[in-house]
Amino acid sequence: MDEIREMSGESKDILTDNIQKLKELFPEVVTEGKIDFEQLKEVLGNYAEDKEERYKFEWHGKSQALRLSQTPSTGTLRPCKEESKNWEDTENLYIEGDNLEVLKLLQKTYHNRIKMIYIDPPYNTGNDFVYPDNYKDNLKNYLGITGQLDEEGNRISTNSDAGGEFHTKWLNMMYPRLRLARNLLSDDGVIFISIDDNEVHNLRKVCDEVFGEGNFISLLSVENNPKGRKNSKFISTTNDFCLLYAKNKNKSSFKENIPKKCKDMMKDENGIYIHKSGKRVIIGKNGFNKKVNSYNSEKHYSVYYNKERDQIILKKEKELSDIDQNLIEQGFSRYISFRNDSFIENTYTREKFKSLFKQKALEFQETKIFEKNFNSSIRMKSILTNKEYEAIVYNQKRPFKIDLKTTSAGTLFKELFNTQANLFSSPKNVGLIKLLASLFHEKHYIILDFFSGSATTAHAVMKLNAEDGGDRKYIMVQLPEPTDEKSEAYKAGYKNISDIGKERIRRAGDKIVSELKEQQNGQQNLTDDEEALNPDELDIGFKVFKLDSSNLKKWNPDHDDLQNTLENMITNIVDGRSEEDLLYEIMLKFGIDLTYPIETEAVDDKNVYNIGNGALFICLDKNITTDVADFIASKKDEINPEITRVVFRDNGFTSDADKTNVVHILKNTGIEEIMSV
Repeated sequence: MDEIREMSGESKDILTDNIQKLKELFPEVVTEGKIDFEQLKEVLGNYAEDKEERYKFEWHGKSQALRLSQTPSTGTLRPCKEESKNWEDTENLYIEGDNLEVLKLLQKTYHNRIKMIYIDPPYNTGNDFVYPDNYKDNLKNYLGITGQLDEEGNRISTNSDAGGEFHTKWLNMMYPRLRLARNLLSDDGVIFISIDDNEVHNLRKVCDEVFGEGNFISLLSVENNPKGRKNSKFISTTNDFCLLYAKNKNKSSFKENIPKKCKDMMKDENGIYIHKSGKRVIIGKNGFNKKVNSYNSEKHYSVYYNKERDQIILKKEKELSDIDQNLIEQGFSRYISFRNDSFIENTYTREKFKSLFKQKALEFQETKIFEKNFNSSIRMKSILTNKEYEAIVYNQKRPFKIDLKTTSAGTLFKELFNTQANLFSSPKNVGLIKLLASLFHEKHYIILDFFSGSATTAHAVMKLNAEDGGDRKYIMVQLPEPTDEKSEAYKAGYKNISDIGKERIRRAGDKIVSELKEQQNGQQNLTDDEEALNPDELDIGFKVFKLDSSNLKKWNPDHDDLQNTLENMITNIVDGRSEEDLLYEIMLKFGIDLTYPIETEAVDDKNVYNIGNGALFICLDKNITTDVADFIASKKDEINPEITRVVFRDNGFTSDADKTNVVHILKNTGIEEIMSV
């Protein structure tokens, strides 16, 4: 009889997945289904380390932290529409929960999909909250102490250096999260980590191990306090750091994203800004290019240019003296590349030269032809300092500012909330994250921040999209750490950090749209890029999800009250959970994007959910008939998705015969993946 497989309640099993990859790479090391590590050493040959003493970064608890990163999560993410904004249309996510568990739950859906990760983890100053992971059951641990109390009811302490494990606790917190984060990065993705000098040395070593030493990009020095910290005993500190690692450095690239100063630029004869200096000689007297050895070379040609006609003629000439007097008499000027008494090759081929001429990228002077430097931006430096100047942006003079100051970030936050109260301590600067996000050539990708704090990253993403017409999406993850009852935030109604972050996104999005409309109404000469921006199409919404235990009951009988246990298992759905809760758990476990639309169709009084345009069909009603199977089969044929999966409730069929008939209909339509919950 055809069977319906039961869906696993766990997140992606990273350890099993890695072992399977190892078996596929080296099948000869598999013995009776297990890895023969002695054989693996022989296969690896010289690449296997066999010395007792070797360079390695170790600390107490590292092995447990590694195992923790490989232990699947049994939790889920429950939708919370009432705290969301633009639920039906947005593709942004705000997730409340312990980021370790959330990162595990995101493994299937977002594996290899995140272009940029930015995090600003606790700096480990001795006053920062450090979440105490539980190696046995981290989800249970999270649910038990969301109020920041441990099992004995004691408030969780900060990571004081008096405990003797100042660095160890911080490393054990960061290590598993970075390992999980790497899995989510796309092949060309990059992670940015803000850090101060307390842990920058340890963070570099951990990242060398997790991402690979060869994937280190840079350690940026970020001037966040130009006046210097007054409490410094020896040196007045003016900066923090930002560490950059690629998933695969060979596949990653950054663009030049800092606009040049107006004083360095000038308009050419066509009104386009070009750099005043540094023009490249491509034809003329030259001491670098090689001598012409073949007159058939694509880089050997003389140029005759008529300014009045704006015309060029390229000719092959064997001697420097082979001047076409007829063209000279017609008003043409001759340009050649030479050294001493010989022709040398031009910088570009004939076709490339013609292309540059059509682009009006050439500047003809008396004896030389220069290539114009249209590039109005430069590469970002490893020392980021605060600066403000007039720059060329979209071929127009505009004010440009790099503001990295912590004080500016605090001021912006207070203005946004229309208060002078200190609702959030040391929010990150929008300018820094916006600058980092603008390093990528693409404008459509996902940015993840799993230490979201006040949601500065979400603010920066929306701001950058409004400025350059991008369509970047964000995923914010934040532990709902309670605010102190004596704090200004608590008095203002924000009971935890997540409440502050969500409200910031709401306010920031509305402000960005309002400012963009005002700006466009006041400008007459918008560039093509700016004209394409429609403020009402900016995605300033977000879907809220909250970490919780699974919506499905586990078989865990109470032997002292077996009767009640059996009655409770008549339905396998946890009391108080909605059908929508279960829908999103199924999506999560199947790796379906949580922002995909869900269409609902009524078939024979049963709700059939079509998710991701035919990628997944779910029916959680009872007494399912073949009418439901026929509908799903017809929709599958109509949409013709790349893959279709179907999920039913485990006890949704009246009889085994009904179940068998449904399975037959679906499999005859080419649907092989049929599961139950």
